Amino acid sequence: MKRFDLIFSGKTYSAVLSLCLIFITMQSFAFQPADIEYVEYRGEVVNANNGRGISSAYLSLNNSNISTITNSDGEFSLKVPEDLIDATVTTSVFGFQSKTLPLDYFKPEGTVIELEETVEELTEVSLYKATNASLLVKEMLDKKDDNYLSDESLMTSFYRETIKKGWSNVSLSEAVVKIQKSPYNSSKKDLVSLYKARKSTDYEKLDTVALKLRGGPFNTLYLDMMKYTEYVLRPEMMDSYSFKFDDPTKINDRYTYVVDFREVDESDPWYYGKLFIDAETSTLVKAEYSLNVDDRDAAAAMFVKKKPNGSKVFPTELNYQVDYAQNNGRWHYAYGKAQLEYVVNWKRKIFNSKYKINSEMVVTDWQPYAGDDWRKSNDVIRPNIVMVDDVAGFYDSEFWGSNNIIEPEKSIQNAIDKIKRKMDDN
Repeated sequence: MKRFDLIFSGKTYSAVLSLCLIFITMQSFAFQPADIEYVEYRGEVVNANNGRGISSAYLSLNNSNISTITNSDGEFSLKVPEDLIDATVTTSVFGFQSKTLPLDYFKPEGTVIELEETVEELTEVSLYKATNASLLVKEMLDKKDDNYLSDESLMTSFYRETIKKGWSNVSLSEAVVKIQKSPYNSSKKDLVSLYKARKSTDYEKLDTVALKLRGGPFNTLYLDMMKYTEYVLRPEMMDSYSFKFDDPTKINDRYTYVVDFREVDESDPWYYGKLFIDAETSTLVKAEYSLNVDDRDAAAAMFVKKKPNGSKVFPTELNYQVDYAQNNGRWHYAYGKAQLEYVVNWKRKIFNSKYKINSEMVVTDWQPYAGDDWRKSNDVIRPNIVMVDDVAGFYDSEFWGSNNIIEPEKSIQNAIDKIKRKMDDN
């Protein structure tokens, strides 16, 4: 067995995410079958103005814990138990008006849901006093100690990791994760422990190469831009970016600045995205950003340390998201998502192999921590953990019960709803 490492590095910081390409002996692990009969509805959610698909739109079957989320093209698959015939489905997404439709509107194929963009006259324009985007971002960083948690805390989170080859799901991992979250004004790193975990891999769909994501929950935890400022927005790197205002908006009924940022130096893969900054407190409440990898040779040189002979490996898309929540006037990490796409080109082969790797984590519980050394009573995992290799000791069939491995197309909230009682009991 040969092992090849693809190392995520970046311009100015050490490795955060990494992949392993591994030649493997063929074997198969079957996905667990569903116990309940479902009716599946497929379609897309589109912008009513231009017909374009809307990604990350949330479809929820009302009065149930069944939900799903659209993919990057706005497409969705919603599975509903056969006996729920009089239900309604609400579709919602940031920036658009929500819509509720009866279940009989949905079809097995070709369902189209049109959403209207939210148009709001902001009457309290005086709240938006900032006139210089760069100064606002600097103020956001300067106020980090005042706006974010200043004491240690314990968080319970749900983590999910999926790997696709083409349109086929080839590897799924999910886990309940315990985090000792260090204060935002401290350089101390967060500690992570796997509480319960499980995995499923279908090697028959991988041909001769398996792709593994190294880092597990740390990949999404390190997206906490305000805790780990060294990875993207180091204060001393402010001059390396250009900042400009986009149209302001509201998040959770709070007026919010939207700042577009972009690295000035585009000679190597470079960051760009949006910062959502609370207008009243100058707090970063959300960030959506990407790493431009259009220069394939530069991206391969930066991210690929070793690769199989006769192949060319390069990333084609790297997207990230982080959301924050507020408790007693202090903000903290609440959700992180990384979406990665890789291509493996083989010599003397007509078709290449495309892989999509998604990892996301959501905090389900938070509480202050005032105990002794947390590490002494918990099995802390390494930042370079590989979920599909290292989680065997955390599997507990009684905990997971009859719940299947959650389908990647479903919202992560759907996974949490299915195991919430077990999480509460434990």
